[in-house]
Order: sequence, then C-alpha cells, then structure tokens
Amino acid sequence: MTQAIIQFLLSASVIVVAGTILTRSADAIADRLKLGRLLAGMIFLATATSLPELVVDVSAIRIGEPDLAVGDLLGSSLMNLLILAVLDLMHRSRSGMLSRMSAAHALSGTMSIALTALAALTIISGKQLADIQFAGIGVGGWMIVLAFLLVMRLVFFDQKMAAEQTPLKLMPENEKQMSLPRAATGYIGAAVAIVLAGPFLARSASIIADESGLGGTFVGSTFVALCTSLPELVTSLVALRMGAFDLAVGNIYGSNSFNMVLLAPLDAVHSGPLFASISTSHLVTAMATILITSVAIAGQLYHAERRKRFIEPDATTIIALIILTFVFLYFLPIH
Repeated sequence: MTQAIIQFLLSASVIVVAGTILTRSADAIADRLKLGRLLAGMIFLATATSLPELVVDVSAIRIGEPDLAVGDLLGSSLMNLLILAVLDLMHRSRSGMLSRMSAAHALSGTMSIALTALAALTIISGKQLADIQFAGIGVGGWMIVLAFLLVMRLVFFDQKMAAEQTPLKLMPENEKQMSLPRAATGYIGAAVAIVLAGPFLARSASIIADESGLGGTFVGSTFVALCTSLPELVTSLVALRMGAFDLAVGNIYGSNSFNMVLLAPLDAVHSGPLFASISTSHLVTAMATILITSVAIAGQLYHAERRKRFIEPDATTIIALIILTFVFLYFLPIH
C-alpha cells in the first residue's frame, strides 16, 4: 500500500498545482474576452474548479469504483463548506463572511441544498428507477441537470443588478496582466495535466480503500475530496485577500451545485444504472451537506453583536458538524 500512497500524493500534488494554474488562467480568459463578466466567470470558473472532480471520478467509474466517484462529489461539497468556515475564521472583523454582508448569496446556497436533496432522493430511488434511462443517463440525472439550469436562471437574474455594480474579479490587478494566448495555453496545459493525473489518483485511491478496509465511500468522501477541492480553496483565498467575501461564499455554493450536476455524466460513463450500484452510505454525506449548508445560510441571515461558538450558526458550528460527519462515516459499516 506504500506505493499506492506515494502515487496518490504525487498525483494529488499535480492536480493541486494544475488546478491553481487552471483557475488563474480561467479568470484571465474571462477578463480578456469581455463576454459579460458574471456569465463568463461563472462558466469558466465552474469548469476550472470542477474539472479535477470530473476527471478523477470518471477514472474511478472506469476502474469499477462508483462509490469512490460519488463519494468524491458529495465529499467535495463538505470540503468546500469546511473551506468556507476556515476562511471565515481567518477573516478577523466584527462582520465575517457568514454574515449579512454576503446574505445575497443565500439564494444560491438554498439552491445548492435543493440540488443536493434531489441527488439524495435519486440515490434512495436508484434501484426503483434503474430501468428508466435516456442517452445512458437515468431519470434522476436528467432531473438534476434540469434543476441546475433552472437554478442558474434564478441566480443569474437575482445577481444581475449586483454584478453590474460589482464586476467579477478574482485575481489582483497585478496578476491580471496575463495575455489571452498565455492564459489559453496555461488553461489547456493545466487541463491536460489534470486529465493525465486523474486516473493515477483514482487508481491509487481505490487500492488504499481496498487494502485499508475503509471502503470507497469514506476514502472518496475524505482524502480524494480534499484533493479535488483545492482549486476552490485557491479561488476563495484570493477572494478573501481582495476582501470579496461575498464572492468567496458564492464560489463555494456554486461549486457545490455544479458537483451535483457531475453525477449525470458519471451515470452516462457507468456501465449500467449508476445510482443502483452505489452504497446508501452516501446519504449520510448528502444529508450532512444539506444540514451544514443550512447552518451556513442561517449564519448569513442571523446577526448579533457577539456569537456563542457551537451554539449559534457560525464557522465553528460548521467545522464541528463536518468533523462529526467524517467520524460517523469512518465508523459506518460499508454497505
């Protein structure tokens, strides 16, 4: 298993570095093309930060590890919320990111809850709806895609006016001088690196899951999810450095929504109905994501001079709930 761990760490390092370059290049492309900063940024950044999950999870599906793949997507949502909570603790001021300062993103947070709930319902009814497929994707996958399109429409029109007043900027101005050809080259090069490293990460994670006895659900929801969520960490850190706290929150919620959409292409790649082949243990991660996102939204809407940690909705409560979820997954029997 030592060789698998070394391979896992090396491939994860490649994905981390490539994910960082990919995200910065994507933002530069969105800036240079002048396609409408909100829409272009959402498209390029959603693709950039979600590419590691997609590549790794498709590789996991192809080697016969569907639980590893689904565990990564759901676990990445938890890791993204953990990133948000940690960044909130790093932001030392009376009004943190989980405050009314970023309450405008409560809508996108609510939408991510709806998509995660839909994914949970699809997992529950996976065997019953296994025979209903179109283009290799089950009815649950198509429902998630349709719901995501409706969600994006709601969020786009809700934030359109705000975007006109506050243009989308992730990178500091001195880092935005990247030319379009250079940005495109960096984007393509980083994407190729992720595509090449993804299968190695999935294969080594599968070996670790088998030989350690932890199972694909736990390994995918923790170690693999941590690695594939690092691009979101990079963009959120940059947003925090710029003081764009609402952007950091929106980035997390948007990534969590996009994670659920990736279940559809995984269903298409999987030989047979995906949701009928995975463990029901993923429901724990899905329900925990819904609960913790609700706490984050409550933290945005709730305002008080001083908060009591672990009692009121804030970053410490979120971190505690995520740790409890991972502990529960560790001791949960593999089904």
